Amino acid sequence: MVHEKSAERLELNKILAKAAEFAVLEESKRAVCALRPVTNLGEAKRLLAMTEEAERLLFRLGAGRIEYFPPLGDLLERAQKGATLSCAELTQANLLLRSARVCYRSVQSFADGEIERMKALSFRLVFNERLETEIGEKIIGENELSDRASDRLFTIRREIRLLNERIRARLSEYLAGEEKQFLQDSIVTVRGDRYVLPVKAEYKRSIKGFVHDRSATGATVFIEPEQVLEMNNELRSLKLDEKEEEERILAELSHALGGMRESLESDIAVLSEIDGYYARAEYGYKLGCIKPALNDKGMIEIVKGKHPLLAKETAVPVSLELGERYRFLFISGANTGGKTVTLKMCGLFCLMAACGLFVPAAEGTRLAVFDGVFCDVGDSQSIEENLSTFSSHIGALKDIVQHAGKNSLVLIDEPGGGTDPEEGQALARAVIVTLMEAGCRGIVTTHYSALKEFAYQTEGIENASMEFDSGTLRPLYRMKIGTPGSSNALAICSRLGFPEEIIECARGYLSEGGRAFERTVRAAEESRIAAEEVRREAERLKGEWNDRLISLEKEEKQFAEQKEKFLRASKAEAKRIVNERTARAEEILEEIEALFKKESLNESDLIRARTLKNRMADGGEAEEEERIRKAPVNPATLKAGDRVFVKSMGAEGTVLSLKREKDSVEVQCGALRVRSKLGDLFALSPPPALQKTKKRSKDEKVQVVKNLSPRPLPSLECNVIGLTVQEALPEAEAFIDGAVLSGLSEVRIVHGMGTGKLRAGIHEFLRKHPHVEGFRLGKYGEGESGVTVVTLK
Repeated sequence: MVHEKSAERLELNKILAKAAEFAVLEESKRAVCALRPVTNLGEAKRLLAMTEEAERLLFRLGAGRIEYFPPLGDLLERAQKGATLSCAELTQANLLLRSARVCYRSVQSFADGEIERMKALSFRLVFNERLETEIGEKIIGENELSDRASDRLFTIRREIRLLNERIRARLSEYLAGEEKQFLQDSIVTVRGDRYVLPVKAEYKRSIKGFVHDRSATGATVFIEPEQVLEMNNELRSLKLDEKEEEERILAELSHALGGMRESLESDIAVLSEIDGYYARAEYGYKLGCIKPALNDKGMIEIVKGKHPLLAKETAVPVSLELGERYRFLFISGANTGGKTVTLKMCGLFCLMAACGLFVPAAEGTRLAVFDGVFCDVGDSQSIEENLSTFSSHIGALKDIVQHAGKNSLVLIDEPGGGTDPEEGQALARAVIVTLMEAGCRGIVTTHYSALKEFAYQTEGIENASMEFDSGTLRPLYRMKIGTPGSSNALAICSRLGFPEEIIECARGYLSEGGRAFERTVRAAEESRIAAEEVRREAERLKGEWNDRLISLEKEEKQFAEQKEKFLRASKAEAKRIVNERTARAEEILEEIEALFKKESLNESDLIRARTLKNRMADGGEAEEEERIRKAPVNPATLKAGDRVFVKSMGAEGTVLSLKREKDSVEVQCGALRVRSKLGDLFALSPPPALQKTKKRSKDEKVQVVKNLSPRPLPSLECNVIGLTVQEALPEAEAFIDGAVLSGLSEVRIVHGMGTGKLRAGIHEFLRKHPHVEGFRLGKYGEGESGVTVVTLK
């Protein structure tokens, strides 16, 4: 049970009014304003869950709001009883049909499992799309039916238009003929749904016909000529037919709508309920609210809460606990320090949650659902009821003591105020003892030192204080649980400009015990604030050093990874060089051994031996020079597949194609395709092991020569830019195989950005390659998405 006066003192009505502003329908606005907190935990959780689903629909899934339709009053009831609705009324009802259809499809279109309650609620909506379309097509204005509303109406209106044209054409003859002189104006007008001519009064007998009207001055009479009499009669008949057909169409639509009365009235209730949840969700979203956890154990934990009626940007967040370690919280401290705001915020949060509203606090906030919330806040002095401030507070306290129970939340601002302080604090203490015996939870604000001491001595009560900066004499609006606060009344008077001599005089009137207690409390509070500042600074420095330590650890890890990568690459390069030099040495040694096996050495053998010695000395560079003929290739004998040396690139390659007439050759040099002039190409000598030997006799032994020609240095990069996927894959495969044989651990494939097809093809190939451990796109400075870095097994 939440007393109306308590809810009003906590300003729940203002919160509901602000939330109602986000509703679309008038009925929803009234319903939100009329919300009352529930006292059942299950129902409160259901309301919050509905608001949560509404927020998910609106701000995560992008569902549309409820489409507006005006209040329909008794419109549906009259339609059900057989009344014919007007075009405007049918249009209003059609907005309801459309709103139900749009809401149903909007919510049901999402397959999200976290909106089951809203889906179940919207599933109750009933709509008739055929009737909605029919009304929309047949009614084109508040008082107008479309020509296409029925075939008969179309025919009648077409005949009316044709007859109007005939009548006007006939009357135009009067305007242009001899009768023109008898007319007051050269116009055709209408009187009583009949076409007439304005004739001068003195000539009314000059035109045969029927007089229908006369002007106010009597100077003009309106005559229906005999020649259009029958046509006007026919026009009148057609107008009656038109009205009759319109009435039939409206009656038919009204009857169809009346048959849906119960379903549509249910739709109004469902749409208003959904709109109410949407309004609560949007209110919470605008204020940055969260969904609190609920319990029925009387436990409250507010984390960085802000009173919703304070400016979001300037309000100082307050955290508090209640109901678990202690059942009552005494808040003391300076005036204007935020004690009453904190007390009201706690009660208001519980009421908001029980109405299905989120609260402006941080995650981790827990609130309780109470059977009753009782509040006595502010000055309730009433001249009309002859109540003083003290009398009004006593009446409120009496009501609280009589009705508050075990699962009640009691909020009392300055109990025992407005009378003698000694008697006031005694009364306040007695009231709190009674409430504790009843099992209540509550928050009390006080300036009484005796109550602060009572909180220290009594189990189940905790002191709290609103922080105050003694240096600037300004409240900090932060609450500290565990210690009471000094009222600092005289200090605040000084800040507000009160005469200093009066303040000093007041200090002299303070009792020694009171001054000592206030000094003790103030000193403790100042020490605690100073210690808190030191703690915050220490935490800030700790955070900075933790960030630096994490950064250093990250850099150290990166350095270790780079070092490991460098060592692996160095080992692989050293292994390659050793293998290459070993193979070269073995080849030279075999040739030297072949020379020594000869019985006699001639001069050419000596030259060959000297050459082999030089090759041993210079690492085989001379041999490479020997393999390159200094003479250019012969264009006449050059063909695809020949090995050549491209002088401009300093590299060997294979001829792919040649165009002699254009002096152009396409050569594959590793992963690159280049075009070169014939004059830039030189023929390569085949390695000794591949040179043709002269034919031997059958009795002559065949000498097997081991081909250990030096392998080229392994490349760390393969460039396939400009190739198609089909052309690039063989190049990539050969490159990866060579890298694996050379013991490399990481290589790069340059494919460029382009359309992404080449990159995708390369990545698909790498995923299936047995020697590829992983790959990634290049980072900044590595070529980014134009390069793929491959890690080999």
